[in-house]
Amino acid sequence: MYALVDCNNFYASCERVFQPQFNGKPVAILSNNDGCVISRSEEAKAAGVQMGVPEFKIRELVKEKGVKIFSSNYPLYGDLSERVMKILATYTPNIEVYSIDEAFMNFDGVKVEDFHDYGLQIRSRLIKWVGLPTSIGFAPTKALSKVANKIAKKFEDRTKGVYVIDTDEKRIKALKWTKIEDVWGIGHRTAKKLKAKNINNALEFTSPHLEPWIKREMGVIGLRLKYELEGKSVLGLDIPEQKKSIAITRSFPKQISEFDLLRERVSTFATVCAEKLRKQNACCHSIIVMLVIDKHKDEQVKFHYFNKVQTLPFATNSDLTISNVAIQLLKKILDENPVQRYKKAGVIVSDLIPEDTKQFQLFDEENPKYLALMKTMDFLNKKNGMRLVKLATQNEKTWDMKQNHLSPRYTTNFKEILTINVDK
Repeated sequence: MYALVDCNNFYASCERVFQPQFNGKPVAILSNNDGCVISRSEEAKAAGVQMGVPEFKIRELVKEKGVKIFSSNYPLYGDLSERVMKILATYTPNIEVYSIDEAFMNFDGVKVEDFHDYGLQIRSRLIKWVGLPTSIGFAPTKALSKVANKIAKKFEDRTKGVYVIDTDEKRIKALKWTKIEDVWGIGHRTAKKLKAKNINNALEFTSPHLEPWIKREMGVIGLRLKYELEGKSVLGLDIPEQKKSIAITRSFPKQISEFDLLRERVSTFATVCAEKLRKQNACCHSIIVMLVIDKHKDEQVKFHYFNKVQTLPFATNSDLTISNVAIQLLKKILDENPVQRYKKAGVIVSDLIPEDTKQFQLFDEENPKYLALMKTMDFLNKKNGMRLVKLATQNEKTWDMKQNHLSPRYTTNFKEILTINVDK
């Protein structure tokens, strides 16, 4: 039996955990640089706030309906997500983290007498320990657990947020209720083609006569989806593989050409790449630096994308080594393309290997003290705050995103921890 656990309106719910005064009120979360709406509470949806709408287009609606706007607070969301996944792991070791707010669970080998009651226990613990509302769908396959989850969420008053598809009668009824465009894995174009063939719901998608068309138009993936909806489990949990490369790229608030400003950004991106390498116990052999010109503002420029790559004779995950190499590559790009104004920069590390398989070189090798230094930096940053200890090339000037509605990072920054005043 599989389960899909989905945190309801995740970003908005995270904001409400520490600000319960917004429970029952419309809440909307904006994307990077306060661009457009990426999450809404049910009340915000009812107020007419559309997903993906730019913030400036709903300012009058926000005032009229009293919608509370928040900037994206990814440190908070990421921390609460990690807490949710750790709690789920106490119910079964077989978990696939599908997204920041969703996870598949497999209960093979786990004795469960009543899955509905078990789901209520999970949901209650997540509310009590983290404060996040969830919907849970149980079914014999991953695709059907998606359907069950939608039913649990849609009819929360009747299901109490948990729905179990454990009989063929329930499966048929659920598939008949599910619109074809809402089926997991069927995109807009495929749904349009299916509707043209008078296939309007998930049950009709499982019709035997449709299998040749599915095989021809959707291939093996489509056939697997059909079997899953029929109750035949063919999709297991995806075990995450080690990344083959790590990239950190960002656009600047304005176009810049000064070397010092570009160096600070590139150095920061490089150290973040190194930090991510250490988190997954990996090292890299190649480093790439890229700069991008805004083609809309500099149409006369022939090339808008520039990059340089360097392969190291040794593998590394050191901030110092990766940052120094990245700055050298930056200088080469600027020497070849002087007096240009850049809108975006990035650092990519590739040719990754596990840290414990790193081969040491006889002649070309980085300073052995770097390893101990990186461990100390990681310890201090984890204890005192995100990237508090920096390299000298990362000066005090930062290029923060536009976040005019940012809430405190209650769980990841000690200076922003929740304060409670108790009257004597």
